[in-house]
Amino acid sequence: MKNKTKKIWDPGFVNLMLESIGDGVFTLNDGGQITSWNPSMQRITGYTSDEAIGQSCRLIGFSSCFGRDCPNGLKECGIYKHGKVEPLECTLQHKKGHEVPVIKSARVMKKSDGSVVGIVETLTDLTELKASRLAAEAAVKQLGEYYKFENIIGKSHAMQEVFTAIRAAADSKTTVLIQGESGTGKEIVAGAIHHNSRRAKRPMIIVNCSALSESLLESELFGHVKGAFTGANFDRIGRFEEADGGSIFLDEIGDISPLIQVKLLRVIQEQEVERVGESKRRKINIRIITATNKDLYQLTKDGRFREDLYYRLKVFPLFLPALRSRKEDIPLLIDHFIRIHNKKTGKMIKGLDSSTMRVLLNYHWPGNVRELEHAVEHAFVIATSDIISLSDIPFEISHNQGQYISPYERTDFPVKSSIMKNTLNRELLLRVLEESDWNKAEVGRRVGLSRASIWKYMKKWDIPMVKPGE
Repeated sequence: MKNKTKKIWDPGFVNLMLESIGDGVFTLNDGGQITSWNPSMQRITGYTSDEAIGQSCRLIGFSSCFGRDCPNGLKECGIYKHGKVEPLECTLQHKKGHEVPVIKSARVMKKSDGSVVGIVETLTDLTELKASRLAAEAAVKQLGEYYKFENIIGKSHAMQEVFTAIRAAADSKTTVLIQGESGTGKEIVAGAIHHNSRRAKRPMIIVNCSALSESLLESELFGHVKGAFTGANFDRIGRFEEADGGSIFLDEIGDISPLIQVKLLRVIQEQEVERVGESKRRKINIRIITATNKDLYQLTKDGRFREDLYYRLKVFPLFLPALRSRKEDIPLLIDHFIRIHNKKTGKMIKGLDSSTMRVLLNYHWPGNVRELEHAVEHAFVIATSDIISLSDIPFEISHNQGQYISPYERTDFPVKSSIMKNTLNRELLLRVLEESDWNKAEVGRRVGLSRASIWKYMKKWDIPMVKPGE
């Protein structure tokens, strides 16, 4: 005969267990009075067990149980009819008066004969989750603010055509190819297309295709499975999958390898991806926006870019004009950047003097809008009055009037060596070092001297060999 052991719950053990649970737990008797109250309930509601026990659950004022306000008595509560409350997101009233977001669930406890013993309820505090949600919503809103039309500045005819193209692209579902020189604002235009489209509530994923090697870019875009290659110690979702339902912006698309070109063409045609090391195909729903500062058509003619992919990408081509071709927008852009940096720094810069504005209008702007913004930011660091003067703007801008600088030859500074050699002093050298992030080779190119000469001048004028603070 087998021994039968009757399991009996030790009340002390039960209390210890309830005290260790992170969620709030309390019980009610069949009359609706609170009979137990664990420490987490005190943390969530502010009421101690002494204050809660013996009271009705109306004490904490749930916003919803069965689609209605809490009744006066337990007999009227839907818990008896339904037997339980499925996990429900609602709020309760904290002792101090504020609302606390929670997930509430409840169960009726019955004896074997079906008679009601009481009710047990559990609460999960959602305060931190709600804060995270609000932070995420604020980040999305801020991102939308950054990419809104008002941040794409321009009244020129060329920019009006860009605005028209952005609106048309936003209303369509097709792939977009944004072309323009470096610094013309291709990313902010891509963001404007996404955030003014029907996909605005879904993510826009940004990938710089020139920043990664072929193998790393493949893994970044498509993801990989554990063991796919050395170092792949876990499964990883790719950027295409992350963008599902939204858009993916592939910057510097002209730099992708033939392998990535083939795989990207398949994504566009099939709307499917395969993770590296896996044959399973995963359906995705994405809008692809690409950008390049290269001539993709020429790359196609040269056999360096797939013709079929090129025509898939340029279904909706959008060209961004260089800043030198829309100089009437320069004063508007300067005012815009001054407002931004006034807000960032707390300064009250009013504008530029007339000679400085004339210099900026005559400059060729090889770095386009990005270079102009950096010039204004530089002036904010240097300026000692509320009006930016010629001495406040970067040296290579103030000393390069009327000279053409190719945007594809950024290291070819047209400053004559003789001019720089005759004017170079300690203050000027420090200034060029700051502008070049203390890259001596870059400083040498800018002033027309060898790197060894720069080192000699730094030693002569007792200038540190590394950037202060590093």
